[in-house]
Amino acid sequence: MRARLAASALVVALAGVFFTAPTASAATLPSTNTAHHCIHHTTGLCGWTHHQKPKDKYETAKCKDASLSYSRHSQGTCSHHHGVRYWFK
Repeated sequence: MRARLAASALVVALAGVFFTAPTASAATLPSTNTAHHCIHHTTGLCGWTHHQKPKDKYETAKCKDASLSYSRHSQGTCSHHHGVRYWFK
């Protein structure tokens, strides 16, 4: 009787593992830059391809000293903060 109950519990547990849909986390980033575009620039990396995400939808870059940039243009972004570490737009 115990063996039958243990086997039933194992089958139910395995069915739960195989038939549950994976849930998407809010922190999940795309593995490739498909939905977001980064500025192609000589300095700085694309944040999305390096598993970084902006603090909010208005952030355009993260500077090398960890300060945030909301600049509308790429020229001069983070110039007083040791340059751009990650681009987000």
